Amino acid sequence: MKDIPIQQDISIKKAHELVVFYDGECPLCAREMQHLKRKDHWGRIHLVAIQSEEMRLYSHIDTHAAHKVLHGQLASGRGITGLDVTHKAWSLVGYGYVTGILRAPLVRPVADRFYNVFARHRHRIAALLTGKSRCSQCSID
Repeated sequence: MKDIPIQQDISIKKAHELVVFYDGECPLCAREMQHLKRKDHWGRIHLVAIQSEEMRLYSHIDTHAAHKVLHGQLASGRGITGLDVTHKAWSLVGYGYVTGILRAPLVRPVADRFYNVFARHRHRIAALLTGKSRCSQCSID
């Protein structure tokens, strides 16, 4: 995944090292965010459902694009997408060794292709795995 330039509004700058913009209607996405939230003992990650009112604070994030692929914003304001977000998030909570292989030079292109297929079909996959393709706003508490 390529870095995307994101202009950050100084007035909304958070003390978090990463803001993750996730699909709050996807049961699988919400489940991963629940796991991240439980592991984030240091408060390094801020989670924002792209369907939430809080997205108004992040008007520089293209919600249409964020529906297609996971988006993140580093504390520097730089945007990242897809598995780069996943790896950064899990690294911040001490589990980067699990996702690190997905960023290895020979694995990265294949992993990114699989991720893109997963992202495109996540609601169908969620229906198969959880019995629910969507929820009105999946809880991550």
